[in-house]
Parts: sequence; structure tokens; C-alpha cells
Amino acid sequence: MAHLDYDRILPRSVVDMPSSGIRKFFDILDSMTDVTALTVGQPDFVTPWKIREAGIESLERGKTYYTSNAGTLELRREISNYMNRRFDLTYDPAKEVVVTVGGSEAIDVAMRTLLQPGDEVIIPTPCFVCYEPLCKMTGAVPVIVETRNEDKFKLTPELLESAITEKTKMLVLAYPNNPTGAIMDAEDLEKIAKILREKQIIVLSDEIYAELTYGRRHVSMASLPDMWERTVVVSGFSKAYAMTGWRLGYLCAPAPLTEQMLKIHQYCIMSSPTTSQFAAIEALRNGDEVVRMMVDEYNRRRRYIYNGLKGIGIESFEPEGAFYVYPNVGGFGMSCEEFCERLLYEERVAIVPGTAFGECGEGFVRVSYSYSKKHLLEAIQYRSMDSKLKNT
Repeated sequence: MAHLDYDRILPRSVVDMPSSGIRKFFDILDSMTDVTALTVGQPDFVTPWKIREAGIESLERGKTYYTSNAGTLELRREISNYMNRRFDLTYDPAKEVVVTVGGSEAIDVAMRTLLQPGDEVIIPTPCFVCYEPLCKMTGAVPVIVETRNEDKFKLTPELLESAITEKTKMLVLAYPNNPTGAIMDAEDLEKIAKILREKQIIVLSDEIYAELTYGRRHVSMASLPDMWERTVVVSGFSKAYAMTGWRLGYLCAPAPLTEQMLKIHQYCIMSSPTTSQFAAIEALRNGDEVVRMMVDEYNRRRRYIYNGLKGIGIESFEPEGAFYVYPNVGGFGMSCEEFCERLLYEERVAIVPGTAFGECGEGFVRVSYSYSKKHLLEAIQYRSMDSKLKNT
């Protein structure tokens, strides 16, 4: 009997795909104790009680069935109302909203629907880890554009124009940004939109952190003149409503696109978790106040960690969104990965190297302030770290 040769069975496109750089540090943490971790982009808040209660009530009433492939119409109506109320966007809940298993599935579905082998996808970095591998799995070609600290990590029109070719099919736009905390306001977005209006390019706008902005309101690319028809908006409930484990997201787009996206979603997923959908209805109807409370707390933590890092000699771009700070550690005479490893083993503080979010992340690290103030206080106490690392 011939033994199965896994090297022949497994496709090279998957074997050659690197594992997430974030996951590497999670694996190390699993084997350690007494570590102050600032690694995960996950709210430390428990899902608010009223939202949990709605999920529990749905179970007690026996609502454990499949829903419509696109999600319950009741939830899609609430998503449509929310998008209009918060971001001045109008979507037909019956045809232009699809409920997904987290925002990540929405990104995957959008890419698999819209991309063909050889298409080019412009991906500004540093960015969340999934865009490039999901793009490659469609056979499309990621075109990496490196945003700069001096531009506040915004995509500039010059960078965009330099990356566009006749093969460009999609631009991934992820603001507020993970890992930098950068945002793009209406003026910034209009400069990008001016270029795109003359092109056959679709925007995949990942707006999962839309509620987490500080001092200004989030503006969606889809709300700009003539950009609604060119934009797929992806979002979800994980960040704003502290619902990471409920695994629920959504995409909003013109009906000709969602009609095709729904095909892929229905064959891969069938429908999103029913209990989570009932909880999400409550979140959208009555969750504004608790979202404001959490955002206010994140803002206090943002100021604390930003000023705390400056106080120990580590400079950083001041984040305006999400719940990350992205300090520059290039002056320590080592790679950002070595910096993170030494900080972990010598000071028992865990953060993520910037290279986990793209090659341009060398010299930077991501610090999450989604943790409690007490947790942040413990982490920032390594007052001697600056001199200790520089002197070795």
C-alpha cells in the first residue's frame, strides 16, 4: 500500500503561505506565566448584559434554526438603519446587506467574488494580516503600498497613483487602521476618490473600527459623491460592542455585487449564527450609550499609553482611531522582533512586532490599549527598559 504523500497533496499556495506573525507571539505566551500581554485586539469589556440577554432569550424561546442565507431581515433592517444614522449611507436591507461570520468572512467573500487570477489589489501597509493571503488565494496579485509615519500612515494620492496599473481591480482601504491607529478624514478620502472616479476599481473598505475614533466622527468612503457604487463596506460587532466571540459581521454593497457575494456565502457558511443575530439586533437598537462609554474609556487609555511611552523615551505617532498605538523602536539597535522577544523574556511584557503587519513595520511595534488601565499601568512600569536595551 502506497503511503499518501502530503507534499504532493497539499497545494503550494497554502504551504508557502506564512503563518500570522501575531500568532507566533500568542504561541509563545501559551507556555509562559506572569506575563502582562498587550497583544490582542480584543475589548476587555464583557458583552453588555442587554445584548447577552437578547441572545439568551432567543435560545430559551427555541430560536435555534437556520436563518435566511443573508441573515434575518430584521437584523438587516437594523444594519441598514444604523449605517444611515451613523454614516449617512443608504442600503436596501432586502438586497444590499449580507450578514457574515465576522468581518473576516465578509472580506473573504468580497475578494472571492470580485477577484480573478491576475487581477491586482492595492493593499496599503501596515495593515491587518488577512488581506494579502486572502487576495493570493483568489489568484490575484497583491500590490503593497507602504504608508509612512510622516504622512500619519494615511494613503496619499501620490502613493495610490504610483500603484495603479491597467490590471488594478481593487483597493483595500482599512481606516481606522490596525495596527497604527491612523484615520482618514473626508478631505483625505476625497483626494483618493478623485482618482478612483476615473477608474474601474472597486474599494473594499474595512470599517470594523468605525465607532472607535477620538475627537472626530468616522467618514465612510461610500458616503462621498459617486463612491457608493464603487465601494464594498465591511464591518461587524466585535470591536464596538465587545462581541468578538459572537463572530458576527456584515457587508454592504450595491445589489449587483451582493447578489453574487451571497452565492459564495451560502455555499460556504449557509447562514451566520442565529443566536448572535438576535443579540446584534439589540446591540444596534439600544447599544449607542454603552458604545460611547467604552469609547470614552479607550480614549483615556489611549492618552495614558501614548504619554506613558513618551515618558520612558519611546516616540510614537499619536493614534486617532482603533485601540492601538504604534511606537517607533528603531533606535534600540535591534529588529522589532528581537525587541519584542527581549521585552517578553526580560520584562514579561508582550507586544507585537510591526513586521507582523507588513515589511514596512520594521522598526515599529503594536501595543493594544484594549486592556484595563491597571493592565496598562503594569506594562508601562518598566521604566529602566529604555536604558537597559540600549546599553546591551
